Amino acid sequence: MKNKIKIPREIVIASHNEGKVKEINTLLNDIGIKALPISNFSDIEPIENGNSFKENALIKARNAKKLSNTTSLADDSGLCVEGLNGAPGIYSARWAGPKKDFNKAMLLIEEKLKNINNKKAYFICALALVNEKNEEYVFEGKINGTLTFPKKGEMGFGYDPIFIPKNNTMTFGEMDPLKKELISHRAIAFKKFKENIIVNK
Repeated sequence: MKNKIKIPREIVIASHNEGKVKEINTLLNDIGIKALPISNFSDIEPIENGNSFKENALIKARNAKKLSNTTSLADDSGLCVEGLNGAPGIYSARWAGPKKDFNKAMLLIEEKLKNINNKKAYFICALALVNEKNEEYVFEGKINGTLTFPKKGEMGFGYDPIFIPKNNTMTFGEMDPLKKELISHRAIAFKKFKENIIVNK
């Protein structure tokens, strides 16, 4: 990208997930950006009816920009399991149900993989940015790994306790958050994002 995208020092994160908002703020610390959760402005969540992580991230970022009138960043990420033909994929959060019970979702994956040897999986993150001019940009990150059961570790959130990233021996749930933030799918997407932005003075 030739021309860098100008963004303000304070932006909105289109997420009601406290763990995700905290992780994103950590990823933005080094460039001096503060990210406010969309819940500071509204509790309205858009209908995520896109057919891809990219489409759903854009739906959330557009909604946050509209509600806050501020440059907004949305992350749509999920776990794709090879043995389940890529499921839960874009439905990763929905598998956890209305109460966002990821223990239930992890048990469901374990049950579905009971007679399947292939435990390969990958996390994908699509990061959508909608600025105050309504210009849209998307940055994507992916990390491969394998699943392990039962879950291990209390760190992270979502499916982290069953996912062992490639070339590692512990799950994201067991890993020091600072280590996870160096290698995760979200970190890869954020690296691309940071390379293409300039923060307003």
